[in-house]
Amino acid sequence: MLVSVDVHVGQRVRQRRWMLGMTQKQLGDKIGIRLQQVRRFEAATNRLSARGMWDIAKALEVPVAFFYEGLDGQAPDVGEMRGEILTDGEALELLHVYYKIPLNQRRSLFDLACVLGNNAA
Repeated sequence: MLVSVDVHVGQRVRQRRWMLGMTQKQLGDKIGIRLQQVRRFEAATNRLSARGMWDIAKALEVPVAFFYEGLDGQAPDVGEMRGEILTDGEALELLHVYYKIPLNQRRSLFDLACVLGNNAA
């Protein structure tokens, strides 16, 4: 089942914001809008303007296209996996902590995880 574009974009905004450890208030402050407006965008009760999308993408350090990834349903395996990961509290906490690690150390940790993951099979 495909979700509406507004719901999908809102979910992606929330996901990325959370991964960066940023609160809704911090995002609102960063782009010059109120907390309630950020909540409405994430809940898809309000639509994002092109300017709003641009500002949020810049604040969350992703390209605008990030918010639309997976929307077309072209990659069902990735979409199913993404859905499972987003409902797993341990995985979400791991992502949250991962993005708090400095970039150079994060890259080393990523490389180690890839090696360990390939050897686990």
